[in-house]
Amino acid sequence: MIKIQQNTLHGEAAARIREMINDGSLLPGIRIPEKQLCEQFGISRTPLREALKVLASEGMVELLPNRGARVMRLTRQMLEETYSVMGALEGLSGELACRYITEQEVADIQALHYQMLAYYKRKEIRPYFELNHRIHDAIMVASRNEVLRETHSSLNYRIQRVRYSTRMVGDYWDQAVADHEAIIDCLLARDGERLGRILREHLRHKLVVAAESGVIDDERTAG
Repeated sequence: MIKIQQNTLHGEAAARIREMINDGSLLPGIRIPEKQLCEQFGISRTPLREALKVLASEGMVELLPNRGARVMRLTRQMLEETYSVMGALEGLSGELACRYITEQEVADIQALHYQMLAYYKRKEIRPYFELNHRIHDAIMVASRNEVLRETHSSLNYRIQRVRYSTRMVGDYWDQAVADHEAIIDCLLARDGERLGRILREHLRHKLVVAAESGVIDDERTAG
């Protein structure tokens, strides 16, 4: 593993641990192996612990008094509450994007969509998710509202491991692609009201996938 450069220690450490949580290398509820990660990253405990504080502020890890940190468990209630807020934010982003988006931005999103479809047809889920994320972010950018984008981004960190889960069920993957086809149609027509509805519903599908694929905890066992 490549060593982390000195000038970006805690930021890059946070990014790497975030990625490990999202890809399932660090599972919900387990203790963060601080000594092991320090050796892997080539850093001391101080920047690693600063990184864990960043991740705690994002809701991805839980700091334990005098006992290190562990990966935050996700419960249905937590996800329902988070998705409720994010759905409102994404719906608003769609409405605003249709008001302000340029022809070039629509063309760029279309190009990403076609690339994403190619990965979908080949069942290459990781590159599919990367383009999926870029499309949603491009819509956020087109909303021309930085506060909206920053608020959405901070919430997205805590549920990203569910939103872009590799345990995607086949039927729901098909539905997600159908939603994206409709998203493109709305952008082309500048139909903000319909796009807002689609984006909110699109997010609700993710909660169903999470519940059925076992990536969230039952509240009774998540203590």
